[in-house]
Amino acid sequence: MSNSEHGTLDINATFRGGGRSIEWLDEINKASIVMLAETGIVPKDVAARIAKGIAQLIENERTGANNTTPRVSADYLDYEPRLIALAGPEASRLHTGRSRQDLASTIARMNLRDQLLQVMQAVIAARESLLKRAEEHVETIIPAYTHGVQAQPTTFAHYLLAFESALARATERLQEVYARVNKCPLGAAALATSSFPLDRHRLAELLGFDGLVGNAYDANHLAPIDSALEVAAAYSILAVETGMLAQDIHAQYAEPRPWFMLAEGKLTGTSSIMPQKRNPAALEQLRAQSSITLSEMQTMTWVSHNNRTGMFDYRMYDPVPATRLLKVLEILKQVVDAIVVNKDRALEEVNADYSTTTEIADALLQKAEVPFRIGHHFASKLTDYGRGKGLRLQEIPFAEAQRIYEEQAKSKMPLTEKEFREVISAEYMVFGRKGLGGPQSEETKRMLSETVTQTKTSIGWLNDQLKKTNQTKGVIGTTFSKLIK
Repeated sequence: MSNSEHGTLDINATFRGGGRSIEWLDEINKASIVMLAETGIVPKDVAARIAKGIAQLIENERTGANNTTPRVSADYLDYEPRLIALAGPEASRLHTGRSRQDLASTIARMNLRDQLLQVMQAVIAARESLLKRAEEHVETIIPAYTHGVQAQPTTFAHYLLAFESALARATERLQEVYARVNKCPLGAAALATSSFPLDRHRLAELLGFDGLVGNAYDANHLAPIDSALEVAAAYSILAVETGMLAQDIHAQYAEPRPWFMLAEGKLTGTSSIMPQKRNPAALEQLRAQSSITLSEMQTMTWVSHNNRTGMFDYRMYDPVPATRLLKVLEILKQVVDAIVVNKDRALEEVNADYSTTTEIADALLQKAEVPFRIGHHFASKLTDYGRGKGLRLQEIPFAEAQRIYEEQAKSKMPLTEKEFREVISAEYMVFGRKGLGGPQSEETKRMLSETVTQTKTSIGWLNDQLKKTNQTKGVIGTTFSKLIK
C-alpha cells in the first residue's frame, strides 16, 4: 500500500522528544507583550522595548552571545532578571496580570498537546504498517487462541486488523483528548484573574489554542489534573495493547517449530554462549518498555491523589512525558514490519488440533436442524475420542464419527462423509464465515478498504493540526516582529 493510497503524512514537522518548556515560555512571553500592547495596558513604546529585550534574550541564549548561558529552568522568576538586565526595570511589566500559576498551566498544556501530536503521528505510522501486512495475508490461515489455548482458525489479516482497530480507537481517543487539552488557561493569574483587562481570547489565539479554560480557579487547580490524567489514560491503553501483541509473538519462541516470528536481523540477537538461539530482543524490549510506560503513566494519579487544590505536587511543566511511549511505538512499527508467518506451518498447527469442531455443530444445525447443544456434545465427544487415540481430527474414521454421533443423538448421522470432511477443514470454516467482521476474504477486503479510508481521515486531521501549529508560529512571529519595529 503506497503513501498515495493512504494519504501522505507531513514528515516536515519534526518533533523533539520530552518537554519544550523553555521554548513555550518564550512563545507565551511574545504573545503576552503583543496582547498588552494591543489592549493598551502597556504603552506601545514600552512594549516595543520589552519585545526587543525578549528577542535579544532568545538570541543570546541560542548563540551564547555576551557569555549568556542557556536557561535550564522555565520558572519565570529565573527568566525575569535576565530580561530586566537587557531591557531595564520596565521589563517587569511583561508580567502584568499574570502569575507563575497560569504560566505553568499554559506550559503544561503546550507540552501535552505537542506530545499528543507526536504520539498520534507514531500511532498512525504503526497503523499503516499493520494495514500493509494485512493486505499481504488476506488468505493466510492461522490458529487463534483464547485462554492461551487454540480456539478457532482465522486469517493473519483478520488478526492484524484487530490490532489496527485498537490503534484506530487510540487515534480517536487522542483526538478527543487533544480537543480538551487545547484550551488556554493564560490570563487566569493565580486563581481569580486580576484588575487588568487582559484579552484572554487574544492570548489563546496567538498561542494556537482553540478556546479557553473559562473558570480561572479551574484553569490552574483542577483542569491541569484531569487533562493530564486523560492523556496518561490514553497512553496507558496504548501501552497495554502494544504489550499484548509482543506477548502473542513471543509465545511462539518457546515452540520448536513456530509459525509466527520476527525476521532474523537487527531485531533479534544470538546468545553469547548458545549459537543456535535467536533471542527476540525487540519483543522483549517492546513488552518491557510498554510495562514501564504503563507504570510511568500512573505518576500523575499518585501525585494528584488525596491532594488539596493549589498544591505544588501536580504542577509539572511536563506532566505526562511521552518520550518512552514514542520509543515503544517506534519498536512496534519495526516489529510489525519484521513479522514472518510460515503459512504452511500455521495451517499445520491448525490441523494438528481440533479448533474446527465448532463448525460440525453449526453444520448439523444448518443442514439437518440438529439442536446446537446436541451437535456441541457430539463434537466434544469426537474430540475426546480422537485425542485419546492420538489422531488428528481429519484422521478419525468416518465410521467412528457416525458411531459416536448415534450414541449421543440416538439417530443416524445426517452428514455424508464428504460433507463431514468438508466442514472440518480450516479453509471451509475460515472462508465460509458469514458474519460481519469475520475473516472471510470479501469481508476482510471490505474492512481493509474502510480502514484505509479511516487512516486517511486520521492523517488529514493530523496534518491540519500540524499546519495550524506552523501557521500559529508564523502569526505570532510576524505580530511580535511588527511590535519591535
